[in-house]
Amino acid sequence: MRIHFKTVSFCILMSLFLPLQLTSASEKLQEVTIEAERMEYYLRYSNELVPWYHLAAIDQYERNIRQVRTDLPKPDGAISIIIPSHDWSGLLNPITTDNDPHSIAFFGGIGLDGNGDGNADRNDFGDILMTMSSHLSFYGPAEEDFKAALWHYYKREQTVNQIATIAKLYKHFETIELDEHVFPVPKGYHYTYRGTWGSSRGWGGRRIHEGTDIFAGYGVPVVSTSYGVIEVMGWNEYGGWRVGIRDNHNTYHYFAHLAYFDKGIKEGDVVKPGTLLGFVGSSGYGKEGTSGKFPPHLHYGVYKYNGKTEWAFDPYPALLNWERQKR
Repeated sequence: MRIHFKTVSFCILMSLFLPLQLTSASEKLQEVTIEAERMEYYLRYSNELVPWYHLAAIDQYERNIRQVRTDLPKPDGAISIIIPSHDWSGLLNPITTDNDPHSIAFFGGIGLDGNGDGNADRNDFGDILMTMSSHLSFYGPAEEDFKAALWHYYKREQTVNQIATIAKLYKHFETIELDEHVFPVPKGYHYTYRGTWGSSRGWGGRRIHEGTDIFAGYGVPVVSTSYGVIEVMGWNEYGGWRVGIRDNHNTYHYFAHLAYFDKGIKEGDVVKPGTLLGFVGSSGYGKEGTSGKFPPHLHYGVYKYNGKTEWAFDPYPALLNWERQKR
């Protein structure tokens, strides 16, 4: 069940779409450098049973949750995977910070020495990736094997699905650089919108508006705002004909009240910024096919998964930013 927060600080909000826009050439260079370092790590610790994009997806997922959770340290450095000490050292190991591979193995810990220095250090990026790679290789290379390994480690279906989505994107595009976003209405079409987050809604019971309404004429194209995988597509009594897309930042993008879908898309498809999804309409607020109960518009909503729950946040600041980029 999705949970909403009525207010989200601007700093936290911007972190949800990281990186929206780097502010200087030095920051851009730093980002390019660290992404190259990450890829070097992923390739070094991948093998025939563990493709690089599986390691990269787990690392990106953990980076995502660390950016928005207060109970986890903020990401610092190239690799963001944190393996709990009881898993690393062994549940019954009296030394929770043990870095001796022999005693770790004796107590059933999973920590390994990945860089050949004789230590299994849970803060060393090479040791972390070697340990995760070993865990994944035990299950096998197929997608279902990967999901089984994730389930055994995280024990949460939504987490498994999120990481599998990121892996699918990295495999499809053969890169981890998937941070581009665009405005959902293409350039050249007339539209209007304003911040409507939190306003009341009457149909379907007492509730608040979890998104931004972009008003446009019937048939105006609606495009994907990000890279992602189509997770949901079809009818919803509130949103009418709608599309839901999951991206590589643990964000779910929701496009509702469409008149109809583009014929070239279906659930499970990989999309990129600007992929045509459908066309503005006024569907929803009733049984399948209901339309015309309000002026035509696109309802655009975003939801963040933090490893425990999924919650809505205001997309309006991001839309303003993407609109400026479009100009």
